[in-house]
Amino acid sequence: MASAISFSDRNQGLQAGIINGARSKSQLAIEHAYRTYERSQETWVFWVHASNEARFEQSYRNIADCVKITGRQNLRANIFKLVHDWLRDSKDPWLLILDNVDDARFLLHVQVDGQGQPANDSRTASRPLHEYLPHCKHGSILITSRNKKAALQLVEQRNLIIIEPMDEAQALALFKTKLGVQENSGNIAKLAAALEYMPLAITQAAAYISRRSPRCTVIQYLEEFQNSDHGKMSLLDYNASQLRRDREAKNSIIVTWQISFHYIQRTRPSAADLLSLMSFFDRQGIPETLICHCERPQEASQSSHKGKSQAMGHLRRLFRQNKRSYKDQENYRKSYSNKAGFEYDLDILRDYSFITLVGEGTIFEMHSLVQLATRKWLDSNGKLEHWRHQSIRNLCAVFPTGEYENWAVCQTLFAHAKAASGQQPEGESSLIQWGMLLYHAAWYAWRMGNITDAETLAIKSIKARRKVLGQVHKDTLSSMGMAGLAYKLSGRWDAAEELEVQVMETSKRVLGVDHPDTLTSIANLASTFWNQGRWTEAEQLDVQVMETRKR
Repeated sequence: MASAISFSDRNQGLQAGIINGARSKSQLAIEHAYRTYERSQETWVFWVHASNEARFEQSYRNIADCVKITGRQNLRANIFKLVHDWLRDSKDPWLLILDNVDDARFLLHVQVDGQGQPANDSRTASRPLHEYLPHCKHGSILITSRNKKAALQLVEQRNLIIIEPMDEAQALALFKTKLGVQENSGNIAKLAAALEYMPLAITQAAAYISRRSPRCTVIQYLEEFQNSDHGKMSLLDYNASQLRRDREAKNSIIVTWQISFHYIQRTRPSAADLLSLMSFFDRQGIPETLICHCERPQEASQSSHKGKSQAMGHLRRLFRQNKRSYKDQENYRKSYSNKAGFEYDLDILRDYSFITLVGEGTIFEMHSLVQLATRKWLDSNGKLEHWRHQSIRNLCAVFPTGEYENWAVCQTLFAHAKAASGQQPEGESSLIQWGMLLYHAAWYAWRMGNITDAETLAIKSIKARRKVLGQVHKDTLSSMGMAGLAYKLSGRWDAAEELEVQVMETSKRVLGVDHPDTLTSIANLASTFWNQGRWTEAEQLDVQVMETRKR
């Protein structure tokens, strides 16, 4: 079937492969990429994770680093234009694969600021991201999607390639390949039919049977599957519209997930906990540093009686770690108390096809339906908030400030921070950590010239910190200052001035006129005055800062 999406010389340009449920669209794209390289080793093959804007940007930055595009490290550089122009002007042929474009809106719409106006963003120059997909004779673009409507927003109808569901023979071949043990072909055919020939369901079922063989056979699994209707419906009915949003979200996948997950819960609870933690991050590009520690719900309840003061003490220690380097994060990873147990948990999740390894083995991914089913199970079993808190805690521990030396780490974690921004926790200690995480993410977005995210993340950080710490706390003031910087990035000088005056006056009153944070707030306001053409006022503030720092 990979040949169905091969390109001929006269068919180069923008293409789309729509894989409807029965086939792994990503696997077909990978196979096509390898075959392309085998046919023509001078062809560049680039993979772009396109499930959301953060992943898309990270992929473009990776391409820029891979081919060493001049100017890629310039703060004001438009990374999308740099990659677009390099592809357009390249003398070598190339293939660009955009994977998982199930929602094309982030590619089609111009970014807007907090006021709903087009963002004056140096990275995108107020152009939709799809305009940075070059059309040229020496390049081809393959888009994978489960959503035909999304694909048609990017390509012509005549360029769509519809991949139909598996038939019985193909499903049986996949089952036998994945199973790895001798079984009756008739029983395999019955189970494959019960699984509706869905590849993910077949893979999960085969992994379960293979791992438990000889204590579990195909016919035994079929009986368990057929007896699982009650559990299946309780999960499906929880939010049927979301779980059934496309043809791939079928009952068979939910049931095979439940069978495997419940067994792992009974036999290796720590592995089930690890999957629960992973389900809260962006499902792609999950680094090991985010998951090498997870606290079980029982452990959390046992430690909760130590009180809010100890939690605040822990958070103060986290604040002092603002300049954590990548080396520090490696030490954090190595400090995992039971490394052998952690590796065993990972092996189990991989064996059951819940997660996959990427690259050199320190990055993980999970299927969107595995992620969705896990979260819905946690919600229906009253465990959602615990794992939301743990995911924020882990992210907060490793996401550094937005200073230059941390950019590589921030880039890796930014999509996860954006995912966390939509998962506001309930507890006060969690809210404090959430606010700090969003502040650091806004800091990085501001440094990258990412106006929309810098504003959104900074404002959410303000609200979280104000709710728990109060309006005059120095951390709330820091978030307000970051929002002011984001406003200035978009040329909203009046809005920036309003925030910066609040920060300066409050800092003088609470921290004192000589405090470094107060002086920073005065300098920020002076910068705004300079850009507004208010030279005398700006000079007075700058002199005030200079004289105070001389003391």
